[in-house]
Amino acid sequence: MAGVLLWQHSLMAASCTSTKSKPTLGVYRPRRPQDTSLHKIVRENLETFLACAREECPDHDPIPKHVEKTFRKYLQCGVLCWGAGRCRCASCGHDFLVGFSCKGRGLCPSCSQKRMVLTAAHLVDYVLPRVAVRQWVLAVPKRIRAYLQHNPKIEGAVTRIMMRAVQTSVRRASPDAPKGSQFGAVTFSQRFGSTLNANNHVHSIVLDGVFSENENGEAKFFEATELGKEVVEKTGQQIRQRVLRYLKKQGVLEPHEAEDMLTWEHGGGFSLDASVKISGWDRDGLEKLARYCARPSFAEQRLSQTEKNQVLYVFPKPTVDGRLYAEMDPLVFLQKLSAIIPPPWVNLVKYFGVLAPNAKLRAKVVATAGPSEAVRKQLLEAARKMGLATDSIPGGPGPQDGTGSATAQGQDASAPPEEPKPQKKPKKKATLVWAMLIARVYEALPLTCIRCGGPMKIIAFITATDELTKILTHLGEPTEPPVISPARGPPQHDLFDGAA
Repeated sequence: MAGVLLWQHSLMAASCTSTKSKPTLGVYRPRRPQDTSLHKIVRENLETFLACAREECPDHDPIPKHVEKTFRKYLQCGVLCWGAGRCRCASCGHDFLVGFSCKGRGLCPSCSQKRMVLTAAHLVDYVLPRVAVRQWVLAVPKRIRAYLQHNPKIEGAVTRIMMRAVQTSVRRASPDAPKGSQFGAVTFSQRFGSTLNANNHVHSIVLDGVFSENENGEAKFFEATELGKEVVEKTGQQIRQRVLRYLKKQGVLEPHEAEDMLTWEHGGGFSLDASVKISGWDRDGLEKLARYCARPSFAEQRLSQTEKNQVLYVFPKPTVDGRLYAEMDPLVFLQKLSAIIPPPWVNLVKYFGVLAPNAKLRAKVVATAGPSEAVRKQLLEAARKMGLATDSIPGGPGPQDGTGSATAQGQDASAPPEEPKPQKKPKKKATLVWAMLIARVYEALPLTCIRCGGPMKIIAFITATDELTKILTHLGEPTEPPVISPARGPPQHDLFDGAA
């Protein structure tokens, strides 16, 4: 149940603080999602958007059920009257409420950011070893993006084709590696572009070399020293040919269409980039790369409304034609969002090679994973101040922290060392709870009392309507959710035509 606690409820939501300034250590500021521009746009236009879509296609529902469900759950995300968890300080009695999250994908900025940080922290702490990695990015032509967007089978096949080609290239670029060496990779399927457009492409973090098991049963890494620009270009050509051959075999493309696309210049819309490389010692850089690959589909900070109730979205960088922003009707905006919401039960993060769950060498390869020393100390300090277990921190408390030395335990330093006791397997999830993620990213401690500085604990999850109403009334919080506007009639229906 604790997993449904809201991610960003605790502190500086993007709408409340500048992205350039760092929050003060320990500040805990609840967010109010109902006051944001996105929440207002969705609740004022959702019913109209659904009614317009159904009127355009009366024979079937043009909006998938999972899309409508995602929108409606987002309107409940973080709103206290839909349920909350209660955190309390045992020392001074101070407490506060934390709203439940919708745990949606592709829409909710809070849950999407939590998933981004959670994924990156898991990969750095428990999956990716301390070796060099490289980011491979595959973009496909607009002609076939729609097939990847609407057919998860085709999207998965394109990802596997890419990984097989990259695996071959990395093996050949590692001349010292013995036969049978394996590569490792984590792929991220992204369904969006930087301008709120539907743009299916694949980001992948690939170990820049291969692993092999030596005679002692240990996993040995062989770096890819011959992975140059020509190798990447050749790999891109192979992926292009194999993807078009697969689409032709599946009947997605006619034979003459596939042959014609092979003759297109400049890669025919296919693009493969592998210019970003992270050294094995740069764990902070690796975590930033993982967050970039798992990033949300859009940034709420760039979203606003004009005086004419139009939606304004500022692009992160100028487009090819020099545009800096897009101004659109709210119904068009909701149509764009519905196109980039992923379908349920489709994995957006996949593991390949030695990083796959059933790989023989996986346990030996991931043994060196872990955060940087600075992050580890930051997590240890945060866990102690919030009263959480420190033995679950990757690397754990050791002699460098003064907790594992003989002197610190009251033992004579000149006495023979005791036989080390077997260590318990660390609990992975304990370091990935919402409070530790906030401490990791924002350097704030959500479970530290702002009055006395003592640790706080989650003591209850409140879902009973009567009890929750009494508490919210006492706190001066709204006891009713924000009103969802009913569907509007013509001429608003005509605006839906521009979203097609």
